[in-house]
Amino acid sequence: MRITAIRETSVALNSTLKNSSIDFSEMTTSVVAVITDVQRGGKPVIGYAFNSTGRYACGAQMRARFIPRLLKAEPKSLLNEAGDNLDSGRCVGVMMRNEKSGGHSERSVGIGTIEVAIWDAVAKIEEKPLHVVLAQRFNGGKVPSKCFVYVGGGWYAPGKGIAELCDEMKRHLDAGYTMVKMKVGGAPLAEDIRRIEAVKRILPPHAELAVDANSKFELNEALAYARAMAPFGLRWFEEPCDPLDFATLAEISEAYPHALSTGENLFSTQDVENLVRFGNLKPARRDVIQVDPPQAYGIAQYAHTLARLEKFQWPRAGHFPHGGNQMSLAIAAGFGLGGAESYPGVFGVFAGFADDAVIENGFISLSDRPGIGFEGQAALYAVMRELAA
Repeated sequence: MRITAIRETSVALNSTLKNSSIDFSEMTTSVVAVITDVQRGGKPVIGYAFNSTGRYACGAQMRARFIPRLLKAEPKSLLNEAGDNLDSGRCVGVMMRNEKSGGHSERSVGIGTIEVAIWDAVAKIEEKPLHVVLAQRFNGGKVPSKCFVYVGGGWYAPGKGIAELCDEMKRHLDAGYTMVKMKVGGAPLAEDIRRIEAVKRILPPHAELAVDANSKFELNEALAYARAMAPFGLRWFEEPCDPLDFATLAEISEAYPHALSTGENLFSTQDVENLVRFGNLKPARRDVIQVDPPQAYGIAQYAHTLARLEKFQWPRAGHFPHGGNQMSLAIAAGFGLGGAESYPGVFGVFAGFADDAVIENGFISLSDRPGIGFEGQAALYAVMRELAA
């Protein structure tokens, strides 16, 4: 068996949303199709992925380096020991040839997106859902039937005030979510506190609220928010400072009594390990790490990152992969993590889960579709199918 073609295209998100730091009006993402000569149902097996949301399309690196390296490689060198399926680790090894150490984000997103598409193909060749394949390989065969999901929302948008924010959160609760997240840092502190107070008032007793500052704050402003938000007992305070400023994060952690979360803007195992070493994160406080695997070299590297953090007694329940899509859902379920993010109704065709997905009491039932399950998202799969045609 072999890879016969790899195709990539850039698609605009066409979003008017913004957080504390950026808007998404110019945001794009790369969609990838890895086409194999394996037949299932009379058609070639094709693996798909996209580079999550929040990072621009990275097709230039794919086309110039990573795709040509894979297509030039001896086909058998990309296969597992049995020779009956692709080996994502060997594929990444080929893509990493002649790459200098460091500078991870310049290549980790391109490589990671292709690698996740390869996993989609691997699972389809095995005729299993990806979360089942991952559970069998990385979680002792413990295959779940459902996965906890929380909803990321509370964006800043034109004409969106506190009433509209609360209406949005009520819709999420009515849809079955028990944990919601909202943005902070895009308005003055006093206004953000009013927004938090309003959302907290409408939450039922069993529901939780988290906030996300999207790396906006310097130390003094982060500490001001930490003091003002402490009485609310939030599930977590996400990305209060620059993602690589571990010293500032450590000070915030010392001052803030409740959980912190960060990690979606880290792209290597080394950076995530340094986060745990020097950022003063506390697993006993239910702090959370949110690496986005398609943006950080992919699933096999994510498994390596989880293993490296075990020496710090970091529990799998303390990992919530960023992304809000079918990829992060399969990863969270397969590895037995704390849960996955959800982005219903935002980021165009790239948001959310399968069209027939049902959320009940904060959990989503997992599909039995082979692979990642993009085929269950009609609008997104139309883009992917056109790319592969």
